[in-house]
Amino acid sequence: MVLVAVFGVALLVAVLLSGLAARTVLSTSFLFLVGGALVSDGFLGLIHITPDSEIVSATADLALFAVLFTDGMHVSLPKLRANWRNPARALGLGMPLAFVFMALVTRYLVGLDWTTSFLVGAVLAPTDPVFASAIVGRTEVPAKLRHLLNVESGVNDGLALPVVLVLIAAAGPTSGSAEASPGKIGSELLLGLVFGVVLPLLVSGLVRFPLLGAEAKLQPLLPLATGIVLYALCHLTHANPYLAAFTAGATIAYVMPEARISFESLGEALAELTKFAALLVFGALLTPHLFGSLPLGGYGAVLLAIFLIRPASLLLSLLGTRLSRREKLVAAWFGPKGFASVVYGLLVLQSGIPHAQQAFTLIAVCIAFSIVAHSSTDVPIARAFHVDELAGISEGTDARPAVVDSSEGIGGP
Repeated sequence: MVLVAVFGVALLVAVLLSGLAARTVLSTSFLFLVGGALVSDGFLGLIHITPDSEIVSATADLALFAVLFTDGMHVSLPKLRANWRNPARALGLGMPLAFVFMALVTRYLVGLDWTTSFLVGAVLAPTDPVFASAIVGRTEVPAKLRHLLNVESGVNDGLALPVVLVLIAAAGPTSGSAEASPGKIGSELLLGLVFGVVLPLLVSGLVRFPLLGAEAKLQPLLPLATGIVLYALCHLTHANPYLAAFTAGATIAYVMPEARISFESLGEALAELTKFAALLVFGALLTPHLFGSLPLGGYGAVLLAIFLIRPASLLLSLLGTRLSRREKLVAAWFGPKGFASVVYGLLVLQSGIPHAQQAFTLIAVCIAFSIVAHSSTDVPIARAFHVDELAGISEGTDARPAVVDSSEGIGGP
C-alpha cells in the first residue's frame, strides 16, 4: 500500500508540473524515475524492491503491452506503404549497426563474453519516442522526421525481441533445452502474431452481427476489452504478448476505425499510467549500490552508446536520403532507451545466465542515463523547429507521440 501511496503522490506532482515540464527541460518521465529512486532502499527506504521482485516484471510487462497496443492503433498502412524508405533504412541498417557496435564496446570495455555482449547490444537496440515527445508529438516538426522516429521506435521493439530470446537461450546453461529452443521462440512469436490479427477480426465480426453492437458511450471499452482478453490469452498460451499487442492495435485501426477513434483518449491515458508506474518501479532499482557496481569501462560503454553509437549508426543509415542536415542530426540523437529495453533487461536478469547481473547493471544504467539525456533535450531542440506552444493547452495538442501520423501528408523519402 505504501507503493500505491507513493505512486499517487508522484502522479499528482507530475500532473501539477506537467505544464511546466512541457515548456522546459523538466520531464514528467524523469520525475517518476527520480521519485522511485528517492523512496527506494538506497535513499528514504519507504519501499523495498529488488530486480527479481514480481512487481518489477509485472509493471514493465503491462506497460510495454499497453504502449505497443496504443502505438499500433496509430499505424496508417497506406502511409507506411507510401513512405517506407527512411524507416526501412533506420531499421534495416541503423539498428543492426547500433547492435553490433554496442556488442563490440561491451566486449572490450566491460569484458563480458561475446554472447552476453551481443545480448546487451540487442536489449539496447530498441528506441522509445516517449522521451522525445516535444519532437514527435508536434505538427510544427517536419512530418518526415516524425514519421521516421515514430515508425522506427514502433517496430524495432518487435524486431529486437526474437534476437534477445535467441541470445538468452544461447548464453544460458540450458541453451539446448526445448524450453528455450529457437523453435519454441518462433512458435511463441507466430502465435502472438496470429492472436493479434484473429482476435480483433473476431471482435469486428461480432460488432457487425445484427443483434450486437456497442452503445456510443461504451464504444471506447471495446478495444480495451479486446486488449485485456489478448493480454490474458497470450500469457495463458505463452504467445508473445508484445508482438500480439502491436499487431492487434494495427488491426483494430484498420478494421474498426470508429472504435479506434473513440478509444484514443482512454487508451493514451491508460498507457501513460502504466508507463509512469513502470518508471517509478524501475527508478526504485536505481540504488547507489547498482551505480557503484558498474566498472569504469561500463560507464564508458554507456556514454558511447548514447553519444556516439546511436547517432553514428543512424547517420550512416540515412546517407543519401532527402532529409535535411538538421533533420538527420535530430533523428540520430533521439534514440532513447525505453520500456522495451527495461522489459528485455529484466528478461536477461531473470534468465539465470552466467553474467546476467553484470549485463542488467550495464543495461539499467544506460537506460537511466538515456532517459535523463533525451527527456531533457527534446524541448530545446523542438524550439529549433519553432514549436512555441509546448504545453499544448491552448490548441489541445496531444503531446503523446503517435507511431504514424495520419493527419497530414508526408513528403517523399
